[in-house]
Amino acid sequence: MLVAPNRPLDDLVIRGARVLDPVEGVDERLDVRVDGGVITQLGAAADANGHRVLDGDGLVLAPAFVDPHVHLRTPGREDEEDLVSGTRAAAAGGYCAILAMPNTDPVVDSAAVLGSLVERARREAEIPVGFLAAITKGQSGEELTEMGELAEAGAAGFTDDGKPVREPGLLRRALQYSAVARPPVALHCEEPTLSRGGQMHEGVTSAELGFGGYPSVAESLMVVRDLALAEYEGRPLHLLHLSARESVEALRQARTAGVAATGEVTPHHLTETDEAVRSLDPNLKMNPPLRAEGDRLALIEALRDGTIAAVATDHAPHARHEKEVPFESAPFGVTGLETAFSVLHTRLVEPGVLPLETLLERMSAGPAGVYGLERPRVAVGAEANLVLLDLSATWRVEETGFRSRSVNSWLLGATLRGRPVATVAAGRLVFAA
Repeated sequence: MLVAPNRPLDDLVIRGARVLDPVEGVDERLDVRVDGGVITQLGAAADANGHRVLDGDGLVLAPAFVDPHVHLRTPGREDEEDLVSGTRAAAAGGYCAILAMPNTDPVVDSAAVLGSLVERARREAEIPVGFLAAITKGQSGEELTEMGELAEAGAAGFTDDGKPVREPGLLRRALQYSAVARPPVALHCEEPTLSRGGQMHEGVTSAELGFGGYPSVAESLMVVRDLALAEYEGRPLHLLHLSARESVEALRQARTAGVAATGEVTPHHLTETDEAVRSLDPNLKMNPPLRAEGDRLALIEALRDGTIAAVATDHAPHARHEKEVPFESAPFGVTGLETAFSVLHTRLVEPGVLPLETLLERMSAGPAGVYGLERPRVAVGAEANLVLLDLSATWRVEETGFRSRSVNSWLLGATLRGRPVATVAAGRLVFAA
């Protein structure tokens, strides 16, 4: 379930943009008219009739993005992010909906905590938000939450993100209960006895830098186990933030065998490798870590061929003082909502590695489909969920430009090309540059 803000809907006309909706098969220059938050006209010379007009000349208008993996730090760490700042950052990144992870303080493991977040989102959020609930109480891995009750309270899915479900029998029961509760189960795949003490990917670079290694097998081993359980139970499964070539191969084989499994990948894993850690920048420390070039290329190919259905930012804000420490002392996690499209357009689309249409689908319809959400689309009668993109805009990533409360971006100082200039979410203009 997505919680939409309780705000008035907008009347808009977007003139002369290249309208590009890969799923709908639309790619032409059109005017788009929105009345009361709903698309009512696609064509030439739409009548503005007192509506707010956005000039789309030279721009691309596409379905807005959906981020299935965001940490809003609410409740408990509102100094790092809250519903207002996080959803404003998402709007600036071109997102019309985001899904928030439950590893908060307290953990979202009861209907009471979830219900409080739902009510706050209606009052405070700028764009629709969905909340995932924990698989286990306190994310301790010992006892299942009341999944049916949480589903009735509006949980968009179940995950212990940040921690794996270590006990196979417990995960099996969670998959069985999900057949009744309906929202999907999403898993952080990590074998902690293999990753313990790891600061970065285990390889030549970690050895040269003297950092503890976090091997790719720590991820792929759990991916194989979790897919086997999903196949045995005949239940769908979503794999969070995949990083390793072996994980991709396991997912591809499972899908070929008929397992209803999906996966997601982050912009940082698609565009960087462990070589970047030589800078010792704590903003390059994330879980799972940046891996080798072969892993990166495997992730790109999986995104291209549809093995991986979704791009997810894993937006993980941290207070400045937490990251301004030596690399080995810094917490895992980086922000990403405001830079995701731009960095992928710059480093994958412009060089011809990935078609623009594929990127747009994997940032919009793909993640929506993973969680059974209505996909954003440019079509008459559809709710207006739109992003206006300036593909020629060149900009520098700087702290002063962020709407997020935290600035732990792995892209600080980078120059990117292409960015959202307007976002319409659930029928409202929520961002205009």
